[in-house]
Amino acid sequence: MNICVFGDSIAKGVVYDENKGRYIFSQNSFTDLVSRETGVTFRNHARFGCTTEKAKTIISKHLDEADQYDYILLEFGGNDCDLDWEAASRCPDDPQEGQISREAFARNYVGMIQKIKEKGGAPVVMTLPPLDPDRFFRWVTKDLNRFNVMRFLKNDIMNIYRWQEEYSDIVYDIADRTSVPVLDVRRAFLESADEDLMCIDGMHPNENGHRLIAGFLEDEWLSLAEKRSGILDWDELLPFEFSSLSCLSVS
Repeated sequence: MNICVFGDSIAKGVVYDENKGRYIFSQNSFTDLVSRETGVTFRNHARFGCTTEKAKTIISKHLDEADQYDYILLEFGGNDCDLDWEAASRCPDDPQEGQISREAFARNYVGMIQKIKEKGGAPVVMTLPPLDPDRFFRWVTKDLNRFNVMRFLKNDIMNIYRWQEEYSDIVYDIADRTSVPVLDVRRAFLESADEDLMCIDGMHPNENGHRLIAGFLEDEWLSLAEKRSGILDWDELLPFEFSSLSCLSVS
């Protein structure tokens, strides 16, 4: 099996090495593990910090290759949903959207799937591993006013978790609307008894987390639906509807 990957640092295998005090590219990422254990080959175009907006340009350069792969894996959302924590520290009463708004995120994702399908590719999407809100909060507020950031979060640290979860839910919804297989790694994390799956930053899976993703993919890939075809009215898929006030908006 030959798989092309577009995504962010999770798909690239980035983990935080506490001994070195910096991010590194793990040699035991989920793509590395699956490849070694099953013989599946990956062409990995994932990039650190990539959003769906940036991905549109990256994918456009490789669309002519789309039909050469058995599947094209899309893994996005972690950077799209990221918020401006410095702004939250300075102005905790100001509402925010993600780096890429939920509406734009959905629009970008649907557009990427559409273009891949039009070129004969078989897209597969991956949901987001859940954040560890406590670790994430400590990480992003290291040099900030934590009292103000908590005020921005309406004194509920789980609002970080819920915000990121909204983007993962959008991915799942898009998969359903576009008849694209979904690899629900979020469910795998939530159902795991292993509590040591995330890096100290609370947002990147550690090598245990990558092993979990690899095992899940090896099981799920065998049961994926074959390439789905058919004509979709792409215009009718959008716009997605969102509540007028997000969990992080201030009324």
